[in-house]
Amino acid sequence: MIHKSNIFRTIHQLKNIYNINILCKIGKVSRSGYYKWLHSNKNNDQDLDLKYKILEIYTDSKKVYGYRRIKIGLFRAYGLIVNHKKIIRLMKSLNIHSVIRRKRFKYYAPKTIDIGKVEPNLLNREFNCNAPNQKWATDITYLKYDNGRKRMYLSAIEDLFNREIIAYKISDTLDMSFVEQTLGEAFKKVKTSEFKNLIIHSDQGSHYKSNIYKSILKKSGVRQSMSRKGNCYDNACIENFFGHLKTELIYQNSYNSKEELIKSIDDYIHWYNNYRFQAKLKNMTPVEYRCHMIS
Repeated sequence: MIHKSNIFRTIHQLKNIYNINILCKIGKVSRSGYYKWLHSNKNNDQDLDLKYKILEIYTDSKKVYGYRRIKIGLFRAYGLIVNHKKIIRLMKSLNIHSVIRRKRFKYYAPKTIDIGKVEPNLLNREFNCNAPNQKWATDITYLKYDNGRKRMYLSAIEDLFNREIIAYKISDTLDMSFVEQTLGEAFKKVKTSEFKNLIIHSDQGSHYKSNIYKSILKKSGVRQSMSRKGNCYDNACIENFFGHLKTELIYQNSYNSKEELIKSIDDYIHWYNNYRFQAKLKNMTPVEYRCHMIS
């Protein structure tokens, strides 16, 4: 027995040569049945094209985007406005989903001797600014490799104007030099006239209370700001970046060597700055937003 869909397909191929009513009669199918099949087939074709586009955006996002960002991505890349419910349905059919942010567990650092002056909280959670190099946030986090047996440390500086990571260094140890190097790298992007208006914010870590660090800032004319003790929300922006880095990259992969880990972090930060669009930046990437606002 010939399946109806094959009959409808044959009718569709011959419709420009013969009358549809006659073809339906010969095929012993209803005319309404043919049009129902035709409508369904068109919808499937449209969905197939949309699925390819969704899959492309999802893959380019390192497989971390959920339906909200894919909705934005479809508009940015193709000018398509697609209902979020349809995107959710098609993502389910493709068996793809966003990366779920892990619940944060409080990390208790080992007790150390509290040395160095604590600076006032000049930032006071006022994270917004209207130009680059006005407010920076900095911090250090650790990243594990070799099945969790070894770790490296990442020092990063974020410009709060556009949430761009403007400098970072990776080290095997927590010595002072890699924090100095991070600062030196960031300073290369600052005009001499901008130093006096710049605030750099951190937690109360020993690196940031050291005389060496304070001396570098003082010589440059940069004002130092510190979070209140034990209050991570005072430095929420850089903490948020570290959260994305670990959720979207570190927890999704395993690294056998420090070389693999370093290469992966380099690639991620480049992608984060240049390709990962953010709602807070008018759905632009950090670099796009900076170029757009200062042009």
